[in-house]
Amino acid sequence: MPALHDLAANSYGGDEAGLICGYLFDPGASGPEASREIDSSQAAAWLDALPPEEEFAGAPFEGPYAWLHFNLSHAQAERWLRRHARLSDTFYETLHDGLPSTRIERADDALIAVINDVHFEFSFEPSDISTLWIAVGARLVVTARSKPLRSVDALRTAVKAGDAPGSSTELLEHLLRAQADVLVKIVRGVTGRVDRIEDELLAGRLDHKRARLGVMRRLLVRLQRLLAPEPAALFRLLQRPPGWMAEDDTQELRGATEEFSVVLRDMQALQERIKLLQEEIAANVNEDNNRSLFVLTVVTVLALPINILAGLFGMNVGGIPLAEHKHGFWIVVAIVATFTAVAAWAAFRKKR
Repeated sequence: MPALHDLAANSYGGDEAGLICGYLFDPGASGPEASREIDSSQAAAWLDALPPEEEFAGAPFEGPYAWLHFNLSHAQAERWLRRHARLSDTFYETLHDGLPSTRIERADDALIAVINDVHFEFSFEPSDISTLWIAVGARLVVTARSKPLRSVDALRTAVKAGDAPGSSTELLEHLLRAQADVLVKIVRGVTGRVDRIEDELLAGRLDHKRARLGVMRRLLVRLQRLLAPEPAALFRLLQRPPGWMAEDDTQELRGATEEFSVVLRDMQALQERIKLLQEEIAANVNEDNNRSLFVLTVVTVLALPINILAGLFGMNVGGIPLAEHKHGFWIVVAIVATFTAVAAWAAFRKKR
C-alpha cells in the first residue's frame, strides 16, 4: 500500500489527464447543488454533450459552467484539452510563446489571461514566481500551471469550502482578488523585514544587511514587472467585452484590476523605501571607510619624521651629527617629537 505522502503528491499532481481539480457550477441552484466536484472523465462527458455556443451568442450567459485546473507538467494535460475543451488556438499559442507578462485579452469570443503568481512554497526569492494560464468562456474556465501556485490554490480552497462564483467571469475576478491578497501578504512580509533592518540601522547595530535589501528589492522589481497587467490589452477588453459577459461582471473585473493596481503602487513605494535605506547604508559604509582611511593617514604622517631620521642616522657613513655628543640621543628625540607634534597638529586641524 503506498504511503500517505505519495498519495497526496499524486493527487496534487493531477489524475491520468493531468486534472488537479474540476468543479461544475450551477448558478441557478443553491446550497450543495450549486457546485460539485468532477474528475477528467466526467468533465469530458459534460464537455462533449455541450450544444454549440451560437445558441446564446450575443446575450449574457447564466447557465452552468465548469472550472478545470490542470498540471501542465503532466504529459496528457495539453492533449486532453485539445481533444475535449474546444479552446481557442490563441490559448495554446500563449502556452508556448514564452511571454510571461501579465495580461488579459480577448480571443474570438473568449478571454485569455496570463497571470504570474508566486509558488506555494514561497521563500521571498525572485525565482519563486511562475505563470498561470487561463482561458475563460461562457461555459468553461480552464486554468493551467506547471508549478503549485498560491492564488489558484487559495481559490481552490474557497470553492472546496462552498464558495460558488455565479459566472465564469466572477471566477476570474475571484482569482485576481486572491492574487491581490497574496501580493498584499508579500508586501506586508517585506515591509516587516525592512522595518527590522531600519530599526537596526537607527540603533547602530547594522551588520551586512545591504545584500538582504538588494534581494528584497530585486524581488519587488520582478513582481512588479511580471504582475502589472498590460494596460492596452485590459483597456481593449473592458471597452469591448464578449457578448456573454454581463455588465455587472465587467464592473467587478474592472474593480479587481483596480485593486491590483493599488497593490502594485504599494510595492513601488516599498521599492523607493528600500532604495533610500540602501543609500543610507552605503553612506554609513563610506563614512566608516573614510574614518578608517583618516586614521591610517594620521598614523602614517605621525610615523614619517622618525622614519626619515632613522633612515638618515642609520647610514654607516662618517660625519653623522651628534654622534659624539653626550646628549645627542635626547636631542634627536626632541627633534622627532617636535616634528611629530607639528604633523599631528596639521592633520587634526585639517580634519576639523
